[in-house]
Amino acid sequence: MTDSIMSKAATMEIPINSNGDTGSLPEDDSLEQDLQQVMVSGPNLNETSIVSGGYGGTAEGIIPTSSIKGPGIRYNPTMLGTRRVLPLGQGPNMHQSLSSPAVTADEVNRGVAVEKFDIVKKWGINTYKCTKQMISERFGRGSRTVDLELEAQIDVLRDTKRKYENILRLARALTNHFYSMVQTQRALGDTFSDLSQKSPELQTISSYECVCDVQDEFGYNAETQKLLCKNGETLLGAINFFVSSINTLVNKTMEDTLMTVKMYENARLEFDAYRADLEELNMGPRDAVTLTRIDTAQQQFQIHKDKYERLRSDVTIKLKFLEENKVKVMHKQLLLFHNAISAYFAGNQQQLEQTLKQFNVKLKPPGADKPSWLEEQ
Repeated sequence: MTDSIMSKAATMEIPINSNGDTGSLPEDDSLEQDLQQVMVSGPNLNETSIVSGGYGGTAEGIIPTSSIKGPGIRYNPTMLGTRRVLPLGQGPNMHQSLSSPAVTADEVNRGVAVEKFDIVKKWGINTYKCTKQMISERFGRGSRTVDLELEAQIDVLRDTKRKYENILRLARALTNHFYSMVQTQRALGDTFSDLSQKSPELQTISSYECVCDVQDEFGYNAETQKLLCKNGETLLGAINFFVSSINTLVNKTMEDTLMTVKMYENARLEFDAYRADLEELNMGPRDAVTLTRIDTAQQQFQIHKDKYERLRSDVTIKLKFLEENKVKVMHKQLLLFHNAISAYFAGNQQQLEQTLKQFNVKLKPPGADKPSWLEEQ
């Protein structure tokens, strides 16, 4: 019993350096020799087996380690103090290098998610402030920025657009009805022409002169209807040009200006919302947290103020250009419409054609509305 205690005490006093090597003490040579002898007489690492069935398993669950191919194992008997056995060519740095692409992808995905969250957060805050400002204005509790001159011009533009849309609707209805009349005149002229060529039901009349007179009348009416049909097609070209120009003015030029007006109104609402927020913060206490919030609110207010003033300037310029363009376009189109209608119903074919030449209106040849066989492919 005493001998075992003494051997344990001697073992506990063995100094071990960072590499697991023992100190150079002469009295420990016997202990080192005993350790080497144990390692020599112990089992060979290349001949050990792994029992998959646990303790007391059958021989079928035994896998010889000599059949497993893999990196060699460095075994140093002097490293018993640190208990480290590492495969050759592997270490902590190699595991980190293998997992670095996955870590990079995770960081990228996390950054994208954070960016989207920030966008949604800003949108939510902005929507909340604008909704609050809108409700306050509706119930008369909040103040709004008003440019009386600009607001009056915008109201005039919207009223003018509604009236021009009514003109466009009526002009299209006139085009459809007149087109139907021209088609009816063409069909009637073809029928009169056919009857002027051959009238078997009139052959029973005894007087040959009456038959010839009726056939001549059919011919005259056929020529009249064809002439009216030709003039009607010319007038249709003038009306279609009028409709196209009004449609461009209403649904493109005016609509573009109204889109800028809508952006201006949204910017005005945001400007008033952040202005009210800043005024509310200035009326509160002035502690450190509130001062930080006031600085942030001041920056946001200045950003939306610049946006509001820029869009207000854009709306003013567009309204001015729109008014000039509207006057020019409507003067030309109304003059064309008046001259074409007057010439048609006066029966002045020459004046009608001269009107179209004056305003550079080109008529489409018959069958131009139908696409060619190349366009249909």
